[in-house]
Amino acid sequence: MPRSYDSLTLDDAKRMLSAAEAKAASFGIAYNIAVVDAGGHLIAFVRQDGALIGSIDLAINKAVTARIFDKATSDLANLAQSGKPLFGIQESNAGKVVIFGGGIPVMVDGSIVGAVGTSAGTVEQDIAVAEAAIAALGRSAHSSFRSRSGQQSSERIAQ
Repeated sequence: MPRSYDSLTLDDAKRMLSAAEAKAASFGIAYNIAVVDAGGHLIAFVRQDGALIGSIDLAINKAVTARIFDKATSDLANLAQSGKPLFGIQESNAGKVVIFGGGIPVMVDGSIVGAVGTSAGTVEQDIAVAEAAIAALGRSAHSSFRSRSGQQSSERIAQ
């Protein structure tokens, strides 16, 4: 029997992108922002006017990395240093794994339902923009998610 799981919807991703764009504007930096679903596939992406072309793939790959490893990319960075348990992990998955901050998994009731990735500023700014995206879903708000079986459900967002 196929397993079903919850995932971010396009509406969720649009709300996240809007909040992330507002945070990026507060820094005065044009950003690339990506949101992926529970399977690590791109739902939505925005490249603000003037955002670095080289950051497009970084934003997308940060989101995918956060989802496929179920960890913030900043956490992977700490574990991927020389002598640490994940040293060299950035060479896996066709070299698309990003091991610096800006990719964060999105959790709902203890399950990862997607991830966000941002790129353009410092690592700290990238993390702040990604966190703003997640915060847009609301700490106690309900958001609509679609399970892979196609059923609608209302899940509580938990960070």
